[in-house]
Amino acid sequence: MTGNPQTNSPTTGSAAHSEADSGAQNALRTAVEQGLPTTIADLCALVRIPSVSWAAFDRAHVAASADAVVALVRHLDVFESVDIVQAGIPGGTEVGQPAILASRPARNGRPTVLLYAHHDVQPPGKDEDWESDPFTPTVRGDRLYGRGAADDKAGVMAHIASIRALVAAVGRDFDLGLALFIEGEEEFGSRSFATFLNENREALRGDVIVVADSNNWDVNTPAITTALRGNVTLRLTVRTLEHASHSGMFGGAIPDAMLAMIKLLATLYGDDGSVAVAGLTSIDVPTPDYSEEQLRAETGLLPGVSPIGHGSILSRIWSQPALTVTGIDAPSVDNASNTLTPSVSVRISTRIAPGQSSVEAAVAIETHLREHAPFGASVEIDDIDTGEPFLVDTSGWAVTEARTAMTDAWGTPPVDIGVGGSIPFIADLVRVFPAAQILVTGVEDPDSRAHSPNESLHLGVFKRAVLSEAFLLGRLNERTGH
Repeated sequence: MTGNPQTNSPTTGSAAHSEADSGAQNALRTAVEQGLPTTIADLCALVRIPSVSWAAFDRAHVAASADAVVALVRHLDVFESVDIVQAGIPGGTEVGQPAILASRPARNGRPTVLLYAHHDVQPPGKDEDWESDPFTPTVRGDRLYGRGAADDKAGVMAHIASIRALVAAVGRDFDLGLALFIEGEEEFGSRSFATFLNENREALRGDVIVVADSNNWDVNTPAITTALRGNVTLRLTVRTLEHASHSGMFGGAIPDAMLAMIKLLATLYGDDGSVAVAGLTSIDVPTPDYSEEQLRAETGLLPGVSPIGHGSILSRIWSQPALTVTGIDAPSVDNASNTLTPSVSVRISTRIAPGQSSVEAAVAIETHLREHAPFGASVEIDDIDTGEPFLVDTSGWAVTEARTAMTDAWGTPPVDIGVGGSIPFIADLVRVFPAAQILVTGVEDPDSRAHSPNESLHLGVFKRAVLSEAFLLGRLNERTGH
């Protein structure tokens, strides 16, 4: 679990509101429960579509996923417009993956809510690492397994199911304004996101934005994500030789690229494994108790292997930078020969703390790599991608409404968490819609293993997440003077 819970006593609303809430909530609760089998069946159908948005995978699957989602949205029969839209990727002629965009205007002074999720998924990885086929939704115990079952096709279905419940409870002629944006390339960097926002600004404009793509504290406790780290990823190539040479003939006299790369990467870390790059910043925030035992249980850390870093465990995950070498291009073990390697490339992924710009962080990382190159090795840095960190303003009325809805749905108040991962497009949303209130919610829990083999969705968490959003939509449909 990557979070920072803060105790927040939810505002339950006025006494005049509460009696009306009871009847409305009963109708919404009944609608969610009766609709759950259909909701899960629809989710399973989406999971069966291998909608990996990465460049090396077939775009036809993402298109098929968009078609399936748009059919679900149109069947709601509440939107004035429902379209599949693609936007251009800046810097070229390529267009992004298909997204679904739907909207209906607010009436009688009600607010407009923009609901966001994404229908694309991560690559599945090796089939042998899965206990069941990654694109065959499989229920084991109280969990649904499959790639995208949690991240983020469950987020898509949470939106669909909550709107269905609202229709069942109050009819299709409600006053709440709705915009729905289901992205198709979040897992591949949201490359066309900024263009999409600029081209569809009016259709996406909302008073409240609900991003259903994050975690809950545990299977019994809901959460609102209030902090997200940003990211800087790049490819680093180290060269020391014009060509390969026999290691027995010249080893010990000339540095090969592997030696130079290993020494250079080692400079990125302190003795405790924390990031040692000058210019990368941290923030100082209180964190709750989170034991090493819990960290081991949630991550699978092997016995005898120590955690890295300093400070509280959650501060390492939420409010400090982290740097990971996520890939390496070098001779494989099976193809290894007695050769001095002339060049080696690695992919570096850095998470940056809230409060630091990604551009500033990228400059700090590049400066470090160039200044610490050993033996005068040539250093090349390219394929740089950045994403901004984010801190949520929790003082607005939308957060208060969300806390109340979650408390009513889960039977326990939500906690505020910080997440070690990144959702860079939120900074774009803030840039385009500075007056909108952002709510980052989710359907995942610490055992969901998003992006990893055996990704899964806890069905009890999913039901409560749907109910929370249905309650929120119901409350906002009665709200005026926002």
